[in-house]
Amino acid sequence: MLSDVKVFKNVCPRNCYNTCAMLSYVVDGKLIKVEGDPSHGYCQGRLCGKGYAYTRYVYSPKRLRYPLKQYPRGSGNWVRITWEEAFNLISAKLLELNHRYGSNRSLAYNKCSGNVGILHYATEGMFNSFGSHTKLRGNPCMSAGMDAVEYSSGEGRSPDPEAMTNSKLIVIWGANPAWTAVHQLNFINQARDKGAVLVVIDPVYTATAATADHYIQVRPGTDGLLALGIAKVLVEEGRYDSSFVKEHVVGWESFYKYLQEKVSLEEVQRLTGVAENVLQLLADLYSQNDPATNWCGYGLQRHQNGGQNVRAIYTLSALTGNVGKIGGDFYYFHPSTDFFPMNLLNLQGPDDGQVSRALDINNYPSQALSLVDPPMKFLWIAARNPLSQDQEVQDWTRLLKELEMVVTVDLFMTKTAEASDIVLPATSHFEDFDINVSYWHHWLALNQKAIEPYYEAKSDLEIAKELTRRLNELQPGFSNFPSERTAEEWIESEFTSEILRLYGLSSWRDLEEVPAKLQFGNNPWLDLNFKTNTGKFEIFSKNAKDDKLPALPRFWAESSDLSFPLRMLTPQNITSIHSQNWALEWIGSDKRGNVVTLNPQDAVQRKVEDGDLVRIYNAQGSVTRKARLNPEVLQGMVIIYQGGKEPVNSLLSGLSADMGKKHSGSEGAALYNAFVEVEKIVRSQI
Repeated sequence: MLSDVKVFKNVCPRNCYNTCAMLSYVVDGKLIKVEGDPSHGYCQGRLCGKGYAYTRYVYSPKRLRYPLKQYPRGSGNWVRITWEEAFNLISAKLLELNHRYGSNRSLAYNKCSGNVGILHYATEGMFNSFGSHTKLRGNPCMSAGMDAVEYSSGEGRSPDPEAMTNSKLIVIWGANPAWTAVHQLNFINQARDKGAVLVVIDPVYTATAATADHYIQVRPGTDGLLALGIAKVLVEEGRYDSSFVKEHVVGWESFYKYLQEKVSLEEVQRLTGVAENVLQLLADLYSQNDPATNWCGYGLQRHQNGGQNVRAIYTLSALTGNVGKIGGDFYYFHPSTDFFPMNLLNLQGPDDGQVSRALDINNYPSQALSLVDPPMKFLWIAARNPLSQDQEVQDWTRLLKELEMVVTVDLFMTKTAEASDIVLPATSHFEDFDINVSYWHHWLALNQKAIEPYYEAKSDLEIAKELTRRLNELQPGFSNFPSERTAEEWIESEFTSEILRLYGLSSWRDLEEVPAKLQFGNNPWLDLNFKTNTGKFEIFSKNAKDDKLPALPRFWAESSDLSFPLRMLTPQNITSIHSQNWALEWIGSDKRGNVVTLNPQDAVQRKVEDGDLVRIYNAQGSVTRKARLNPEVLQGMVIIYQGGKEPVNSLLSGLSADMGKKHSGSEGAALYNAFVEVEKIVRSQI
């Protein structure tokens, strides 16, 4: 009966632009349906296909049900254990290492964005509660671009994406919202209904590109040069916003000289692959449409010159006078969590007289293997699957073999979990409380507990509470984690008077009724008071120069490997998020995950035909895929979507981007500086 249905509010916590608010329907304690929450102003009652498939995620027969122990590691000999046994085994190892080395610096964690809810920082809080240990720093996704934005405007914040409805020109550089930010298309289409022009600039002919008014196929890693070429045309023809530049920009004279002396339109065309008439078209569109929006995706900053790419595009927004305009401006990343105290992340541990050390997330295993005094002996992995996603796979494999204990917390038996000693089953977001904000839109929403945990699954917070409680029973004072504090109490602690003011709330419990939107600062540069030292937009950045980077946004060509002539791009697939693909069986099979797509001319040179089984290889490793020939793929480039049965991360170069330290503490990962060769596999090789 309808009266038996209970409805709860949940939020999708995946690493995605949308952070969708959901309504979850529960009957007799079972989740039966998920739909979008119409009270959320960004998602407006809609979900993507993956969101609607969440009942499959929750009740997947592949979900982990109980704590498991494997011996020996990697053998596949798994034995079910109780939580008490798991906590006893882990505690014994933690305490033994503490006594052996006189500190907890041999203990380390590796955690990222498998669940971006604020209470999932319980993992970091737990390790902080041990005192000094081996921390994590850096960001594998967007740190180079964040530095670029901060060097230019002083702070990395994006305007309200709903304001795109006021745009006259929307230029999407390297993002594919039709697959990865589907709700943004609603606001883009509203602008187009009013006459706005949509341009997509991307090496890949994406689903978004197919709907655009203009699609410009640019060679990978040259987006910044294209932006500089557009700027040169606008400047030479006197069609830039001279009053904005005069009043609000620092470094104009140096930038003007650089465009005149160092940027050749012939070189722009040769290196980017964009013809002269197209370059002129883009300049015309920017000069004739006001306001104009630039949306910069994360792929184009995953290059050795990635930060410079972003700085050049951001400078184009300033040059055309669009920074600070509603319906204009520059979109990249909105760090909503920066508003919150983040009490779990910032939990202060006991002072043990030693200093924690930090490992770069992008080069984690090689740095971990080099640690001494003490060496790293224990690793806790949560919300990550590095064996399927990270660079340095060979080093990861070696590290996981050499450690004395590896614990993985996950919902599924991932490749990384398979290489662990102990695997702990985690709750889905329907099974615990949390609060969620987006790195794109400006909405805040509450995630309620809709159902009881799946079998014996526990949340990161519950695991931290129970493990630290056991540790303190065995060795009083080992941890200062507040193990009696409930999830609701942690949520309460995040809602300071300032947070309540920013979101127009009287209490966090207001979110039990409807989500809330940020009330202030939705357009961060509306007043044109930039957070730089000069208070202006800095095309010439002294801070960048002090950090031994070019003061101006410059273009330089990336390095390549002549032994492996094909550049490999690894974009997101529509049916998955990184290595998570729970929606496949619901939505239908997706052959993209197990193919490599290449240009027919490249295929002819290698005697490869459509459907052939091929080996894709370089000095780092190799994978096999079926070949798919597509003339829409640039010559000299191959596309392998993330996911699939055989992860493609074994082919990544391990190179770093040019920026990232300012924002995250380490340089970004140049994930798209991967070069490969392709060869047909004949029957004798199989």
